[in-house]
Amino acid sequence: MNGDPSGRGLAGTAGMGVRERTQIADSRPGKDQEEPMPASPVELRGVTWSHTRGYTPMAATAQRFEELNPGVRINWDRRSLQAFADQPIDQLAEAYDLLVIDHPWAGFAAAGNIIVPLDNCLPEAYLRDQAEHSVGRSHESYCFGGKQWALAIDAATPVASYRSDLLETMGCGPPSSWDELMALAEAGVVAVPGIPQDTLMNFYMLCSTLGEDPCQREGEVVSPDVGTSALRLLRGLSQLVDSTCFDRNPIQIYEAMTQTDEIVYCPFAYGYSNYAQEGYARTRLTFSDMVWIEGTDKCRSTLGGTGLAISGRCRNREAAAAYVQYVAAPDTQSGIYFRCGGQPGHRSAWLNKATNEKSLDYFKNTLPALDRAFLRPRYLGHMAFQDNAGSPIREFLMRGGDEAGVLDHLNALYVQSRQES
Repeated sequence: MNGDPSGRGLAGTAGMGVRERTQIADSRPGKDQEEPMPASPVELRGVTWSHTRGYTPMAATAQRFEELNPGVRINWDRRSLQAFADQPIDQLAEAYDLLVIDHPWAGFAAAGNIIVPLDNCLPEAYLRDQAEHSVGRSHESYCFGGKQWALAIDAATPVASYRSDLLETMGCGPPSSWDELMALAEAGVVAVPGIPQDTLMNFYMLCSTLGEDPCQREGEVVSPDVGTSALRLLRGLSQLVDSTCFDRNPIQIYEAMTQTDEIVYCPFAYGYSNYAQEGYARTRLTFSDMVWIEGTDKCRSTLGGTGLAISGRCRNREAAAAYVQYVAAPDTQSGIYFRCGGQPGHRSAWLNKATNEKSLDYFKNTLPALDRAFLRPRYLGHMAFQDNAGSPIREFLMRGGDEAGVLDHLNALYVQSRQES
């Protein structure tokens, strides 16, 4: 295929697009010309996650790509946010050509050849541009074993958010330090997502902020001193938030912040630029970088986002690769992808004047947090650890207990996941 990131034409080695290759009439001299049979379009199926940010930009880019390439049809299905995090991608790859995935699956996917290495089907210069314009380590997060398994079409990490109108009524600004955060939490107006997955990510964040990235050694998640300090910080904050937080993910926190006037500030949750845009919710949120912790620096949260991959079962890889290239292209990311609810993964979109004007400077204000975010482990067995390690931390945050016992539980899960790897 060619290197045109616009998606206009899927030129093959013979210079023909998909439609041309599937609709060639017999043009031998002297033979009566008949109306060619209608071409059977190339059909691709994709699966993404069920939120405005996850689904509508994929549906919109598919529609536009079809208009530019009439011989292609792309249909997108949705799954829940929890299923997006939990469901093994090998199951999805059996049924779909295009997969929106979470980067911790990279090691699992690479080991089983479940998805296609994009190095084999995208131009080298294009991939180099993606790497050079990564938001933090987003592009790298889908690189494993020397191969690029997906393109970072969406970039995210936990960041702070607040209701500026309510803070003004209270006569204060957003907190800048952990101590100021705790003082605001004492007033009962702070919320933090506390389901197991987000609890684990918050624990990772505090370990990194305190000086140790988790899961870097084979025998333990983190040292006892750092792990204990991280648990105590989280426990102290958790005692000051409403218990409903333990059943809420970031989306549910943002819905509560925008649909009611009870929550003023969230110190860290995976950012959603949708809630900073006019007309998306009842009121807008302002997003910013996070607080700093005494003796350290600003919180270093855990990288999220999503990548677009091609299933190893895909039978129309040229068309799939052209669509992947189109979605991740700079103009698409700053244009139709963002306008239709997406949160871009290309750095140019984060620096774009229009995207920032429409989102209360969401991208400019939170970019520093993305650039320093911790990249989660992606070894083959890590998803088993990630699926199970949040629950004991959440239980400790809700009910208290022995920090050493929690860390021992985490270490046992971690060692087992390493062995499975």
